[in-house]
Amino acid sequence: MSDTQLTVTFDGGGIDDARAIVRALEGVFGAPGDLPADEGATVRTATFDSPGAPRAASAPAAGGTLSAPVTVTVQGTPQAVEAASETLSRAFSARNDGAASGDQERERQLLLEP
Repeated sequence: MSDTQLTVTFDGGGIDDARAIVRALEGVFGAPGDLPADEGATVRTATFDSPGAPRAASAPAAGGTLSAPVTVTVQGTPQAVEAASETLSRAFSARNDGAASGDQERERQLLLEP
């Protein structure tokens, strides 16, 4: 796993909601390796993988408006999960729904609301 690999899983909302969340993260992580694309899926995934540390966001993240609550799980290195959590909390109304830590990976679940 690279230093900033981050897997983001979206549960709830629609494809436009998932894309809005990805747009908010692109300012810190760059373009994802894969985008949520399946219109009929109930769970979507995006993966960010860039060399080096996540970029610091100089301005509040612009995520857009969500149409419904979305549960977002971010998983990766501690630095990547922390950066993603902070970015999503600035871009959306977010509630921390729990975290789990391993030796080299961390996971956090957030509920993003419209």
